[in-house]
Amino acid sequence: MNESRRGFVKKAAIAGAVATVGVVAAQAAGASSGSSNGVVIGRSRKKEITYKKTKAWDDYYRSAL
Repeated sequence: MNESRRGFVKKAAIAGAVATVGVVAAQAAGASSGSSNGVVIGRSRKKEITYKKTKAWDDYYRSAL
């Protein structure tokens, strides 16, 4: 009985190690394709608007000074 448990644990440990190596290799391959610090680079038809001058923003900036 102990031999079958030991065999199972040994096989499970080997399978886990192989799976871990596979996951690490896949992530390393994906990360090395381009270092953009998490910024997605692509083309978009939309123009990005980060600030639109409104009365609310003017009041906010006046109170911050």
